Amino acid sequence: MNRLTRYLGYLFLAALIIVVDQLLKDLAVTYLSGRPPIEVLPVLQWFLVYNTGAAFGFLHGAGGFQLYLFIGIAVIVSAIILIWLWRVPDTARLLSLGLALILAGGIGNLIDRIWHQSVVDFINLHYRDWYFPAFNIADIAITFGVILYLIHAFLYNDDDSR
Repeated sequence: MNRLTRYLGYLFLAALIIVVDQLLKDLAVTYLSGRPPIEVLPVLQWFLVYNTGAAFGFLHGAGGFQLYLFIGIAVIVSAIILIWLWRVPDTARLLSLGLALILAGGIGNLIDRIWHQSVVDFINLHYRDWYFPAFNIADIAITFGVILYLIHAFLYNDDDSR
């Protein structure tokens, strides 16, 4: 498989994740707005939250500057990942998949910041009175992408990229 075909395949995967993320966020905004949490499982709720901060609400309510900061960071990091993904050796599939997932999640949340001035979160995990911060499909993609990146970083050196 040539480099362009491989690259386009990872970009297609990222685009597919972005589309699914945005469709589910649109459904959440449409059907969950103004509603109390919907219990799906004893530990899972659908509940609409607009996060103006970063992960775990970091800088939430910081006065508005964070919107432009996070948009700028997302654009720069996405550009870096696009270049990095192009340069990854064909044998480094785990790294390429991780980068594609991080790219998808970053762009999914970037779209939210541009359209909604915040990130749309709607998945809420909890146990009794303990609640994990709400998240979305883009956040899941970023998390799994970072895990794959770390696995690659710990298992392979530069001479043995798979």
